[in-house]
Amino acid sequence: MSNISIKDIAARANVSTATVSYVLNGTRNVRPKTRERVLAVIEELNYKPNDIAKSLKRRRTDTIGVIAEDVTVFNTPEIIDGINDYGDRHDLHILLTNLRLDKRIGRDFDNVDKYKKYATSAVSELLSKQVDGIIYVGVHTRDLSGLIDTEGKPIVYTYGYTQNDIAIQYNDEQASYEAMSYLVQKGHRRIAIISGLMDSIPSRLRLNGYYKAVTEFELPFDPLYIKMGDWERESGYRLTKELLALPEPPTAILSMNDVMVVGVLEAANEAGVKVPAHLSVIGFDNREFSDYLTPRITTMDIPLHEMGYQAMEVLHNLMQGKKNEPMNMPVCRLIERDSVAAPKK
Repeated sequence: MSNISIKDIAARANVSTATVSYVLNGTRNVRPKTRERVLAVIEELNYKPNDIAKSLKRRRTDTIGVIAEDVTVFNTPEIIDGINDYGDRHDLHILLTNLRLDKRIGRDFDNVDKYKKYATSAVSELLSKQVDGIIYVGVHTRDLSGLIDTEGKPIVYTYGYTQNDIAIQYNDEQASYEAMSYLVQKGHRRIAIISGLMDSIPSRLRLNGYYKAVTEFELPFDPLYIKMGDWERESGYRLTKELLALPEPPTAILSMNDVMVVGVLEAANEAGVKVPAHLSVIGFDNREFSDYLTPRITTMDIPLHEMGYQAMEVLHNLMQGKKNEPMNMPVCRLIERDSVAAPKK
């Protein structure tokens, strides 16, 4: 049935339209039995609260919808923990929806039509549950503009960008610049970089940080030291073999993620190049396994918890109609372990 009015529900439940209104917007106490009867009719008629929200003066529910593209991907749990941390401190409730995109579509993110339906359905479900706002957590950093329509409810993105809404993102350029500065302080000048896919925003920003350091520290600029990987172990392995085969191989490699570092270590080991005695390596992401590799990997830690916390703070301000003051981007920090040493003279 469509175009059902409050009158229809009232007639079926044998109560006044005012009582239906009280049940829907929670403004008055209604006797439990009466409330149950009204809710049963609403369910029977497959009536979504947001269908009549237009005709009711709603108060806030203090509930936030969180849409995670995939909760099993490494970045998501810590971001959600940051969201919950802020929620706990400000008495906000969280409704979490997992799109399971890693299982459903793998890496096929260019094909938006393939997964837009999952996002649209999640938004529609959360809006029907009267959330006051939505946080969208991406699987990897990319432009998410136009993916979803929240019908006027505030939305904040994190681990992703958007042209029209607010996105909370960490500072990629600063992170790779800091990693490079650390290698320079240790005495390295011939520093190679293995990037992720070039259509990726983090890859481009991290390369900016690399170039900035090369310029600022007047390092020798050799295009052969810049390798384009694809975030996977195999590319780290293959590209490190190429780097080690150069007439003047680098003394250090900055890998744009820890997964590719596994390949870097394999290639170095095969070539009899000891890390860090002959080759220093820095990773990115501070994945759990980076602490268990041999040697333990020095890496850039991403401020995931802080991103989730900040996304909630910004959304909460939007919900209250407050103006968001400019916030500093959460910054990455270097986790110093055992994979970097001074270069051999």
